[in-house]
Amino acid sequence: MSALENAAGYTHEVPGGAAWSTPVPRGRLVTLTALGAGANAAVLLYAADRLDRLNVPDTLKAQMSACVRPPMVLMSDRGLALASVVGSTLDWHDCLTGFGHDRHLERFGASSYATHRNDWRRSARTGLVAELTRHGLGEADLHGCVNFFSAVVPADDARATLAYRDGHATGGDTVTLRSEQDLLLVLSTAPHPLAPGGYAPAGVRVEVTEAPAVVAGDASLLFRAESARALEMTARVHGGSLGQSLGVVA
Repeated sequence: MSALENAAGYTHEVPGGAAWSTPVPRGRLVTLTALGAGANAAVLLYAADRLDRLNVPDTLKAQMSACVRPPMVLMSDRGLALASVVGSTLDWHDCLTGFGHDRHLERFGASSYATHRNDWRRSARTGLVAELTRHGLGEADLHGCVNFFSAVVPADDARATLAYRDGHATGGDTVTLRSEQDLLLVLSTAPHPLAPGGYAPAGVRVEVTEAPAVVAGDASLLFRAESARALEMTARVHGGSLGQSLGVVA
Protein backbone atom coordinates (compact mmCIF):
# COMPACT_ATOMS: atom_id res chain seq x y z
CA MET A 1 0.00 0.00 0.00
CA SER A 2 1.41 3.41 -0.98
CA ALA A 3 1.87 6.30 1.40
CA LEU A 4 -1.05 8.02 -0.33
CA GLU A 5 -3.32 5.03 0.20
CA ASN A 6 -2.22 4.80 3.83
CA ALA A 7 -3.39 8.34 4.48
CA ALA A 8 -6.71 9.10 6.15
CA GLY A 9 -8.11 10.30 2.83
CA TYR A 10 -7.34 10.55 -0.85
CA THR A 11 -9.11 11.23 -4.14
CA HIS A 12 -8.65 9.72 -7.58
CA GLU A 13 -10.52 10.33 -10.83
CA VAL A 14 -10.98 7.31 -13.10
CA PRO A 15 -11.58 8.35 -16.74
CA GLY A 16 -14.46 6.87 -18.66
CA GLY A 17 -13.64 3.49 -20.18
CA ALA A 18 -10.76 2.84 -17.76
CA ALA A 19 -10.15 0.55 -14.77
CA TRP A 20 -8.54 1.14 -11.38
CA SER A 21 -8.02 -0.60 -8.06
CA THR A 22 -7.08 0.42 -4.55
CA PRO A 23 -6.70 -1.06 -1.07
CA VAL A 24 -9.21 0.41 1.39
CA PRO A 25 -8.57 0.06 5.15
CA ARG A 26 -11.37 -0.84 7.51
CA GLY A 27 -13.42 2.10 8.76
CA ARG A 28 -13.30 4.29 5.67
CA LEU A 29 -15.97 5.96 3.57
CA VAL A 30 -15.59 5.38 -0.16
CA THR A 31 -17.61 7.92 -2.14
CA LEU A 32 -18.08 7.37 -5.86
CA THR A 33 -19.20 10.40 -7.85
CA ALA A 34 -20.49 10.23 -11.42
CA LEU A 35 -18.62 12.80 -13.53
CA GLY A 36 -21.20 12.78 -16.29
CA ALA A 37 -24.55 11.41 -17.39
CA GLY A 38 -24.69 7.68 -17.93
CA ALA A 39 -21.66 6.88 -15.79
CA ASN A 40 -21.21 3.27 -14.73
CA ALA A 41 -18.84 1.88 -12.11
CA ALA A 42 -18.60 -1.92 -12.19
CA VAL A 43 -17.20 -2.72 -8.74
CA LEU A 44 -15.61 -5.88 -7.34
CA LEU A 45 -14.79 -6.26 -3.63
CA TYR A 46 -12.33 -8.61 -1.90
CA ALA A 47 -11.23 -8.91 1.70
CA ALA A 48 -7.58 -7.95 2.07
CA ASP A 49 -6.70 -11.51 3.15
CA ARG A 50 -8.53 -12.86 0.03
CA LEU A 51 -10.64 -15.22 2.18
CA ASP A 52 -13.83 -13.36 1.29
CA ARG A 53 -15.21 -11.73 -1.82
CA LEU A 54 -18.50 -10.09 -2.68
CA ASN A 55 -21.36 -12.57 -3.14
CA VAL A 56 -24.12 -10.74 -5.00
CA PRO A 57 -26.78 -13.52 -4.84
CA ASP A 58 -26.41 -13.88 -1.06
CA THR A 59 -26.40 -10.10 -0.61
CA LEU A 60 -29.71 -9.79 -2.46
CA LYS A 61 -31.38 -12.89 -1.02
CA ALA A 62 -30.55 -12.06 2.59
CA GLN A 63 -31.86 -8.52 2.25
CA MET A 64 -34.88 -9.18 0.02
CA SER A 65 -33.86 -6.91 -2.83
CA ALA A 66 -33.29 -7.01 -6.60
CA CYS A 67 -30.87 -4.09 -6.52
CA VAL A 68 -28.28 -2.48 -4.25
CA ARG A 69 -29.36 0.60 -2.32
CA PRO A 70 -28.87 2.15 1.13
CA PRO A 71 -28.63 0.90 3.82
CA MET A 72 -27.83 -2.57 2.51
CA VAL A 73 -24.73 -4.52 3.54
CA LEU A 74 -22.55 -6.01 0.81
CA MET A 75 -21.88 -9.56 2.01
CA SER A 76 -19.19 -12.12 1.26
CA ASP A 77 -19.34 -15.83 0.49
CA ARG A 78 -19.14 -16.53 4.24
CA GLY A 79 -21.86 -14.05 5.16
CA LEU A 80 -19.45 -11.42 6.48
CA ALA A 81 -19.91 -7.72 5.83
CA LEU A 82 -17.44 -6.29 3.34
CA ALA A 83 -19.02 -2.84 3.11
CA SER A 84 -22.26 -1.06 3.93
CA VAL A 85 -24.04 1.29 1.53
CA VAL A 86 -24.46 4.30 3.79
CA GLY A 87 -25.56 6.92 1.28
CA SER A 88 -26.72 7.37 -2.30
CA THR A 89 -28.48 9.99 -4.41
CA LEU A 90 -30.01 7.11 -6.40
CA ASP A 91 -32.41 4.44 -5.17
CA TRP A 92 -31.21 1.69 -7.53
CA HIS A 93 -27.81 0.26 -8.45
CA ASP A 94 -27.80 -2.72 -10.82
CA CYS A 95 -26.26 -6.00 -9.70
CA LEU A 96 -28.13 -8.43 -11.97
CA THR A 97 -26.52 -7.78 -15.34
CA GLY A 98 -22.81 -8.18 -14.59
CA PHE A 99 -19.90 -6.42 -16.22
CA GLY A 100 -19.53 -5.86 -19.95
CA HIS A 101 -17.52 -8.25 -22.17
CA ASP A 102 -15.72 -7.58 -25.44
CA ARG A 103 -18.81 -8.58 -27.43
CA HIS A 104 -20.73 -5.71 -25.85
CA LEU A 105 -18.35 -3.25 -27.54
CA GLU A 106 -18.65 -4.75 -31.03
CA ARG A 107 -21.52 -2.40 -31.90
CA PHE A 108 -19.10 0.53 -31.66
CA GLY A 109 -16.77 -0.88 -34.32
CA ALA A 110 -13.24 -2.25 -34.20
CA SER A 111 -10.75 -0.65 -31.82
CA SER A 112 -7.11 -1.25 -30.97
CA TYR A 113 -4.28 0.52 -29.22
CA ALA A 114 -2.38 0.74 -32.50
CA THR A 115 -5.25 2.70 -34.05
CA HIS A 116 -6.77 4.65 -31.15
CA ARG A 117 -3.90 4.84 -28.61
CA ASN A 118 -5.27 5.96 -25.24
CA ASP A 119 -8.80 6.05 -26.66
CA TRP A 120 -8.68 2.29 -27.30
CA ARG A 121 -12.02 0.82 -26.24
CA ARG A 122 -11.72 -1.94 -23.64
CA SER A 123 -14.53 -3.86 -22.00
CA ALA A 124 -15.12 -3.87 -18.26
CA ARG A 125 -13.98 -7.50 -18.13
CA THR A 126 -10.68 -6.67 -19.80
CA GLY A 127 -10.04 -3.77 -17.43
CA LEU A 128 -11.03 -5.70 -14.32
CA VAL A 129 -8.77 -8.65 -15.16
CA ALA A 130 -5.88 -6.28 -15.86
CA GLU A 131 -6.31 -4.70 -12.41
CA LEU A 132 -6.66 -8.07 -10.69
CA THR A 133 -3.31 -9.20 -12.07
CA ARG A 134 -1.66 -6.28 -10.26
CA HIS A 135 -2.69 -7.92 -6.99
CA GLY A 136 -1.78 -11.52 -7.79
CA LEU A 137 -5.30 -12.42 -8.89
CA GLY A 138 -6.78 -13.26 -12.28
CA GLU A 139 -9.76 -14.41 -14.32
CA ALA A 140 -10.69 -17.12 -11.81
CA ASP A 141 -11.20 -14.38 -9.20
CA LEU A 142 -13.88 -12.49 -11.12
CA HIS A 143 -17.30 -12.43 -9.45
CA GLY A 144 -20.66 -10.79 -9.92
CA CYS A 145 -20.28 -7.03 -9.71
CA VAL A 146 -22.38 -4.07 -8.65
CA ASN A 147 -22.93 -1.59 -11.49
CA PHE A 148 -23.14 1.60 -9.48
CA PHE A 149 -25.09 4.46 -11.16
CA SER A 150 -26.95 2.06 -13.49
CA ALA A 151 -30.48 0.67 -13.23
CA VAL A 152 -31.82 -2.37 -15.07
CA VAL A 153 -35.50 -3.17 -14.60
CA PRO A 154 -38.01 -5.62 -16.12
CA ALA A 155 -39.31 -4.45 -19.46
CA ASP A 156 -43.02 -4.29 -20.20
CA ASP A 157 -43.18 -7.56 -22.11
CA ALA A 158 -44.29 -11.13 -21.49
CA ARG A 159 -40.73 -12.35 -20.96
CA ALA A 160 -39.86 -9.69 -18.35
CA THR A 161 -36.75 -8.81 -20.34
CA LEU A 162 -34.21 -6.74 -18.46
CA ALA A 163 -34.15 -3.19 -19.79
CA TYR A 164 -31.60 -0.44 -19.15
CA ARG A 165 -33.10 2.67 -17.54
CA ASP A 166 -31.70 5.48 -19.65
CA GLY A 167 -31.11 8.79 -17.87
CA HIS A 168 -30.93 7.14 -14.45
CA ALA A 169 -27.72 8.88 -13.36
CA THR A 170 -26.44 12.35 -14.09
CA GLY A 171 -23.18 14.10 -13.33
CA GLY A 172 -22.85 14.70 -9.60
CA ASP A 173 -24.76 11.62 -8.44
CA THR A 174 -22.98 9.83 -5.60
CA VAL A 175 -22.93 6.57 -3.67
CA THR A 176 -20.99 6.05 -0.44
CA LEU A 177 -19.75 2.76 1.00
CA ARG A 178 -18.35 2.16 4.49
CA SER A 179 -15.60 -0.45 4.58
CA GLU A 180 -16.33 -2.99 7.33
CA GLN A 181 -12.95 -4.71 6.94
CA ASP A 182 -9.73 -4.13 5.01
CA LEU A 183 -10.64 -4.40 1.35
CA LEU A 184 -9.37 -4.48 -2.19
CA LEU A 185 -11.71 -2.44 -4.40
CA VAL A 186 -11.52 -2.96 -8.17
CA LEU A 187 -13.64 -0.96 -10.60
CA SER A 188 -14.18 -0.30 -14.28
CA THR A 189 -15.85 2.72 -15.85
CA ALA A 190 -16.54 1.00 -19.17
CA PRO A 191 -20.15 1.33 -20.39
CA HIS A 192 -22.87 -0.83 -18.89
CA PRO A 193 -23.43 -3.82 -21.22
CA LEU A 194 -27.03 -2.70 -21.96
CA ALA A 195 -26.33 1.03 -22.29
CA PRO A 196 -27.72 2.50 -25.53
CA GLY A 197 -26.19 5.14 -27.78
CA GLY A 198 -22.65 5.77 -28.87
CA TYR A 199 -19.44 5.10 -26.97
CA ALA A 200 -19.07 7.99 -24.51
CA PRO A 201 -18.48 6.58 -20.99
CA ALA A 202 -18.28 9.13 -18.19
CA GLY A 203 -15.58 9.10 -15.56
CA VAL A 204 -16.01 8.43 -11.84
CA ARG A 205 -14.29 10.16 -8.92
CA VAL A 206 -13.31 7.99 -5.95
CA GLU A 207 -12.85 9.71 -2.58
CA VAL A 208 -11.71 7.81 0.50
CA THR A 209 -12.13 9.43 3.93
CA GLU A 210 -12.32 8.28 7.54
CA ALA A 211 -15.72 6.96 8.60
CA PRO A 212 -17.38 7.93 11.87
CA ALA A 213 -17.81 5.15 14.44
CA VAL A 214 -20.83 2.89 14.09
CA VAL A 215 -23.55 3.89 16.57
CA ALA A 216 -26.60 2.08 17.92
CA GLY A 217 -28.93 3.81 15.45
CA ASP A 218 -26.85 2.89 12.40
CA ALA A 219 -29.23 2.29 9.47
CA SER A 220 -27.31 -0.68 8.05
CA LEU A 221 -27.21 -2.35 11.47
CA LEU A 222 -30.98 -1.96 11.89
CA PHE A 223 -31.98 -2.70 8.29
CA ARG A 224 -32.56 -6.44 8.64
CA ALA A 225 -31.57 -9.18 11.08
CA GLU A 226 -29.35 -10.64 8.35
CA SER A 227 -27.57 -7.30 7.91
CA ALA A 228 -26.97 -7.02 11.65
CA ARG A 229 -25.61 -10.58 11.80
CA ALA A 230 -23.17 -9.90 8.95
CA LEU A 231 -21.88 -6.78 10.71
CA GLU A 232 -21.67 -8.56 14.07
CA MET A 233 -19.78 -11.56 12.69
CA THR A 234 -17.33 -9.23 10.95
CA ALA A 235 -16.74 -7.37 14.21
CA ARG A 236 -16.06 -10.69 15.96
CA VAL A 237 -13.53 -11.69 13.29
CA HIS A 238 -11.69 -8.50 14.19
CA GLY A 239 -11.77 -9.24 17.91
CA GLY A 240 -14.75 -7.10 18.89
CA SER A 241 -18.53 -7.26 19.19
CA LEU A 242 -21.05 -4.71 18.03
CA GLY A 243 -23.66 -6.44 20.19
CA GLN A 244 -21.67 -5.91 23.37
CA SER A 245 -20.55 -2.37 22.54
CA LEU A 246 -23.91 -1.10 21.25
CA GLY A 247 -26.37 -3.44 22.91
CA VAL A 248 -28.35 -4.03 19.71
CA VAL A 249 -27.18 -7.43 18.44
CA ALA A 250 -27.57 -10.70 20.33
